[in-house]
Amino acid sequence: MLGTTFLLAIRSIARHKLRSVLTALGIIIGVAAVVSMVTLGKATTAAVQQSIASLGTNILQIRPGQGFGRGGGGPRPPDFKPSDVDAIARQVAGVTAVAAQAQATATAIYEGANWSTTINGTTNGYFDVQPWPLTSGRAFTPIEEASGKSVCIIGNTVAKNLYHGEAPVGTRMRIGAISCDVIGVLSTRGQSGFGGDQDDVVIMPIKAVQRRFTGNRDIRLILVGVDKAFASSTVQDSIEDLLRERRNITQGKDDDFFVFDTKQINDTLTGATTALTSIVTAVAAISLIVGGIGIMNIMLVSVTERTREIGIRLAIGAVASEVLLQFLVEAIALSMLGGLLGLVLAQGVILALVPVLKVTYLFDLQINLIAFAISALIGVVFGFFPARRAASLNPIDALRHE
Repeated sequence: MLGTTFLLAIRSIARHKLRSVLTALGIIIGVAAVVSMVTLGKATTAAVQQSIASLGTNILQIRPGQGFGRGGGGPRPPDFKPSDVDAIARQVAGVTAVAAQAQATATAIYEGANWSTTINGTTNGYFDVQPWPLTSGRAFTPIEEASGKSVCIIGNTVAKNLYHGEAPVGTRMRIGAISCDVIGVLSTRGQSGFGGDQDDVVIMPIKAVQRRFTGNRDIRLILVGVDKAFASSTVQDSIEDLLRERRNITQGKDDDFFVFDTKQINDTLTGATTALTSIVTAVAAISLIVGGIGIMNIMLVSVTERTREIGIRLAIGAVASEVLLQFLVEAIALSMLGGLLGLVLAQGVILALVPVLKVTYLFDLQINLIAFAISALIGVVFGFFPARRAASLNPIDALRHE
């Protein structure tokens, strides 16, 4: 009986193709909106997590000041000294590596090609704090690092714009007013979580950058690698206590430096994208309710149109449960048809927006199945009332209906 009822429902839908599609339009839009929003939201969250991961995991960044901006218009907080870096490495438990950084901007030149880039002075500890493999060449030797020799490791963006396919390692290029031997090329990282190009960089020994570019030994950034066996918050507290002591900050006074954990950035941004996705999805889900109301409305019209048909079925022996099942299955079939078309539309929307948003396409089977199941459930919920109304008709009154 169920098979026959399903065939009757399909035939009824097929008799009014345009009306059926328009009836299911709310379900189609609702399912497409929910699936596309959730899928794109997860893809965006994954992209954010990947960008933050490129900054490194279990890393603490230490900067002078009380935030990324100076703020307040007061005097500039003092920079860190090399002795501060040594103290953190020696005195704080749970630290795996420490890398000081000094930055400058200069133009790199090679055989007539030039490119303005960031010069990052650091130590080999930089590659221990946040693993960044080299595609060719090598890191600094202890002698090069200690003497501040003019050697450099270049990022992929610099290599592309200066060398145009030529192997950079072993060549000599000019950075500003100095010559530099290229000893290595970094692997590609892409954009950071803040939108900057991480591959647009030249890494040199920190003493070379301080002597040739900044003119002082001040350090504006310290990167600290945290052992996974230690809680990053505990290590952060220890570093803050140590630096307060070294910078003579008395009790009750605010720090003139700040320490932040890349994990906290990841958690914050992930939470924000997840919350935004949930809000947009909830708004999109309203279309499903509207679609359900549309199905109930059309099914009520269908019951009115087919009153004599219902009366004939009841008069020749059909029981009320069979009539109810027929109209209920018809509503469910209509909703499931809308669900299937919605899933197809969602995939088209996702594939169209993925290159625009510059995220990776992630097919989520679970959300697709859930959305389809919800569309079928809407057919049950909103189709029950019209089906119940059809089943409760009096056969004699139904046969008299004009």
